[in-house]
Amino acid sequence: MLTQTHVQVGIVGKPNAGKSTFFAASTLIDVKIAPYPFTTIEPNIGVGYVTIPCVCRDLGVKDNPRNSICMDGTRLIPVELIDVAGLVPGAWQGRGLGNQFLDHLRRAPVLIHVVDASGGTDEEGRILKPGSHDPILDVKFLENEVDMWMLQIVKKEWDKLIRQVEYSKQKIEDVLYSMLSGLGLTRAVIEEALNQLSLVNKPPHLWSEDVIMGFVKYIRSIGKPMVIAANKADIPEAEDNIRRMIKELKGYRVIPTSADAELALRKAANKGLIKYIPGSQDFTIVGNLKPEQVNALERIRAVMKKWGGTGVVKALNTAVFDVLGMIAVYPVADEKRLTDTEGRVLPDVYLLPRNATVLDLASAIHSDIAKRAMFAIDALSGRRIGLNERLQHRSIVRIVVTR
Repeated sequence: MLTQTHVQVGIVGKPNAGKSTFFAASTLIDVKIAPYPFTTIEPNIGVGYVTIPCVCRDLGVKDNPRNSICMDGTRLIPVELIDVAGLVPGAWQGRGLGNQFLDHLRRAPVLIHVVDASGGTDEEGRILKPGSHDPILDVKFLENEVDMWMLQIVKKEWDKLIRQVEYSKQKIEDVLYSMLSGLGLTRAVIEEALNQLSLVNKPPHLWSEDVIMGFVKYIRSIGKPMVIAANKADIPEAEDNIRRMIKELKGYRVIPTSADAELALRKAANKGLIKYIPGSQDFTIVGNLKPEQVNALERIRAVMKKWGGTGVVKALNTAVFDVLGMIAVYPVADEKRLTDTEGRVLPDVYLLPRNATVLDLASAIHSDIAKRAMFAIDALSGRRIGLNERLQHRSIVRIVVTR
């Protein structure tokens, strides 16, 4: 049974690519919500937001959010952002803050790789003239760091794996899962890799170095998927690089991004100078601004017009909804009034895996509700939903429990 009370997203990148700005822009918002769906907030961890069109607008009701935020019909749902240490070549060997990077990487099921699309930083993060460095090399570099990290873990235990599989007759998928589950990899990822690479029935002592490396690359690609935030899209030299990245980086979702622009908009909105909903493609000036402030905002508007927004929230949405395949579900206590037990309209929204059932939602809310759940009612259709029936994105449901 699936249970997902919150979602974690790792933010990675080399120094000076804009990772810290991306993290700051994602977590800066002036509305406090409670309770957070996270038990602790640790150093280098923050709360960012993914967005969906809120059902309140579709239904013509005024909602009263509790565990999330609603801005003019856009629901902002909190996710946990893990600000992974800046990367340099050799991180897998512990160079720089590589060990911290790897510890954090274990926790995140999806990564956003913030890349300097302007080509204005080298592989170590040193500042260069824009256009001097190929940002595609940064993507390959990160792939290699994660691959080498995983490879060392596998090779360290390989002789033990051979004994367990070939002499103790344990299933190879069981042994590999035991070996790699600490990296946040699921059994399904292990099994898919073995099947796709035709390795299920191949004795591990016959796996060559290339075969082991191929296995590692496969589980990395599906077990630690990455979204590319092609950052610094506001710099002219980035435009051609971004279009080339979209064309050449097969298997990746590349999102043009300007973290600087998003951070500036968030700060201006917090000061009441503009009206801006995170993730929107435009903003409205509402304060009395100096000419230089207006000019700065208009330059940001031009960037947003070119790329369809700043890309920061789009990158988060892509990671959570497209790559992880999460859905958003609204639980209510009264399906007619769309309220909880205290009369709040659509107070909560939960992120769940795409194949989540009614029972999964009940478990995410509270273990006692899961124990007493009988069925659910779809608030929009009035249809009864069985405990093992899958939920739909943006559905509103009441879980009926035993007294």
